[in-house]
Amino acid sequence: MSSSNVSIYGLRSNGGQHGDVFTSPTVVCFMLDRVKYTANRDLRNVRILEPSCGDGEFVMEIARRLLLSAERYSFDASDAFRRNVRAYDIDGAKTETCRKRIREMGIVSAEQSILTADFLRAETDKTDIIVGNPPYIRYENIPKDMLDFCRNTFQTFHYRCDLYVPFFEKTLAALKPDGQHCFICSNRWLKNEYGKKLRQLISHKYALKTIINLEGADAFQEEVLAYPAITLISAGKPANTFDYAECKKVDELPSLSYSKRMMPTDEDWTAAFSTYCDDPSFLTIEQQGFKIGIGVATGADAVFVSRDLPQQVEPELIMPGINARDLRGNRFQWQGEYLLNPYKTDGTLVNLADYPRASAYLENHRERLSARHVAKKSPLRWYKTIDRISPSLLSQPKILLPDMSGNTFVFVDDGAFYPLHNIYYIVGRSSIQLRLLAAFLMSDFIRNQLAAVTNAMNGGFSRWQSQHLRKLRLPNLNSIPANDVQNLLAHYERKEISSINTMVGKYFARA
Repeated sequence: MSSSNVSIYGLRSNGGQHGDVFTSPTVVCFMLDRVKYTANRDLRNVRILEPSCGDGEFVMEIARRLLLSAERYSFDASDAFRRNVRAYDIDGAKTETCRKRIREMGIVSAEQSILTADFLRAETDKTDIIVGNPPYIRYENIPKDMLDFCRNTFQTFHYRCDLYVPFFEKTLAALKPDGQHCFICSNRWLKNEYGKKLRQLISHKYALKTIINLEGADAFQEEVLAYPAITLISAGKPANTFDYAECKKVDELPSLSYSKRMMPTDEDWTAAFSTYCDDPSFLTIEQQGFKIGIGVATGADAVFVSRDLPQQVEPELIMPGINARDLRGNRFQWQGEYLLNPYKTDGTLVNLADYPRASAYLENHRERLSARHVAKKSPLRWYKTIDRISPSLLSQPKILLPDMSGNTFVFVDDGAFYPLHNIYYIVGRSSIQLRLLAAFLMSDFIRNQLAAVTNAMNGGFSRWQSQHLRKLRLPNLNSIPANDVQNLLAHYERKEISSINTMVGKYFARA
């Protein structure tokens, strides 16, 4: 991949350009094999496109195979390359390097086929095959003129979209009937909000053939946190199923074992990655009477969250606050921070005249609080928090799930703390039932489901987020025999994950 240069997208922390992560030759060969661009075929009239060629990893292998096919089937490789191969890159230095490498292979028509251009703005012809590694340019690194262009041009450019998403849309539209499309790319579009419209497009108009999850594999020529996947998509009628595999080493690509997955019919592809979504005996967390929420966002934690609040405001306006820093290393250690609650029990703001200490404290921070967007919308309510605080939540027993955590243990608060913005929580039933749910959430079976519907973060752990928690499926907790409940609770208290896995595994094995 390389559809960038320094002046457009800037440098990555390792010194490379944003967008430049080059594909392993092993992966390149595998992808060309999957789209059947192979030297044992007559390739003289097969049109192939690479939309972000960089220095030419894909193009060189395309040329090598074309030369072998020309020798076998007696045609002019340079003429076939000129007519049927198209490669683009926005960086002229890279396209010139690519042309030079192709000329050194004996193909003399590289200038007409390897083009210096912004592929997303270029006019393209229909083609039989599209392969490549589109540029990874995060939303915040895309210049405003390109953002405006993508919003106005591509229906899939949604939310905080990465630039590779419109590359998918434009290349898919360039396929001939029955054409083949194979990208290696970040897998985030398969699960995240910004990939919603691309998933919907593929579900309705194309045939998804294969997904190969390459998280953890050395798919590129440098170490990057790209969480890649290979997708094979065909033009034509959407299929009912697709092949799915996971690969930890690229050398294993040719010998992978695939499982059949049902093809989603809309933008939510959760069921395609979870074994239990279609089993009626497995229920979501909310279907079992629990409620999922996220801790309060204040818009100014430096003001509303502090260890010093007991000395500065009235005690009836503060409550112990819990955040991700308190739940580390499988230990629950409150750091002593309090949350200032400016609301009455009915949800309206308190009158600061009734609380002189809190009034003085907040007035000292009035300039900062008034500068927040939430305060600008309601200037008279300048001391409100972004989210309303519900004091009753404090006393409820609740599961506490730090957004990003390497914990293997799932904590339950029996009603002593108020969750802050980096904590997701589950409430709604008794402390015992919450501990039973927590034991299931600690199991490998649930963690594997979570990994299937979200993306692994640096360190290999998945994020506990409400959108993902709502997709998890587990047995009806009301149907768990009393003896199993007691044993699971005992294993939970002792943090015996292997024993929890053994017991929980019996229920998932019945699916």
